[in-house]
Amino acid sequence: MNGKLKGNIEMFSSKVFSGLNENALRYLLPNWMTAMSGVVLRLSFGSLFFWIWGIFGKDKSEKSTWRDNLTLFGVGMIFVFGYMWTLLLGLTYTTPISSSIFISLQPVWVYIICLILKTEQLSKGKVAGILIGFGGALLCVLTQRSGAVASDPFKGNMFCLASSVLYASYLVIEKRYLKRLSSATVSKWTFLGGAVPAIILVCVQGWHAPVLTQGLFSTPMLVLLFVLIFPTSVSYLLQDFALKELPATVVALYGDLILIVAAIASYILGQDIFSWWQIAAIILMIVSVYLVEVAERKNSPAPSPAK
Repeated sequence: MNGKLKGNIEMFSSKVFSGLNENALRYLLPNWMTAMSGVVLRLSFGSLFFWIWGIFGKDKSEKSTWRDNLTLFGVGMIFVFGYMWTLLLGLTYTTPISSSIFISLQPVWVYIICLILKTEQLSKGKVAGILIGFGGALLCVLTQRSGAVASDPFKGNMFCLASSVLYASYLVIEKRYLKRLSSATVSKWTFLGGAVPAIILVCVQGWHAPVLTQGLFSTPMLVLLFVLIFPTSVSYLLQDFALKELPATVVALYGDLILIVAAIASYILGQDIFSWWQIAAIILMIVSVYLVEVAERKNSPAPSPAK
């Protein structure tokens, strides 16, 4: 199997897991676990996974300093915890499709953050993509109504919007550290940092996760195990592996697959009701990300010829 084919298979698998993660979490929330309990479970499992991976995995990257570790720990406390908490809170009130629409805005937020930091230049193509993306998100917010599939969609969508911004901020910071540190090092410290405030807050708010009282092969437990093993852990690794074989622009375009997978699964599972407004919002988000990525490709410097 050649490298590009392998990379595409890895990215396809990674984003299918991420798309199904929206549906799995919506199934578990809030009856089988509260948002805060879910955050504790995801971050604790992810932290353990990446610490073990760091011990047994082959690490050829630069060794991190105590300052790196402390900074990454702080990044995890703010951005990783904040991202997961607002995502699970959002999914408690809205649908997987709506959540995925806001997740699709992440490349847009990354670009805006880079503009503020002056690491990116203004581009007409990217601005057009941003405006279309905001139009899709606004269409989702204004047309979605409360009902059997979403108890408070506006509140849920606002949490998902915050989640998208927090994760985009994390990506900007993470990219800086991944240039010299391994993904295992970055992830184990950020996940550990995120787990600490989650554990503290769950002690204050109270623990509620009846899913853990179910049998190992019960539906709720199998759904939880899927969330912990695949979207929380394996998906991150597959994406890192794919980045070694594919251009970053190609990897970014796979983000649209999350929205498509979540939409198809939601209609099949009855987690959302078909709406032409929602389909229009999905199309706008896909066009938005496409325009941003095409503009990124045009502005990226051509690779130097091999010497």
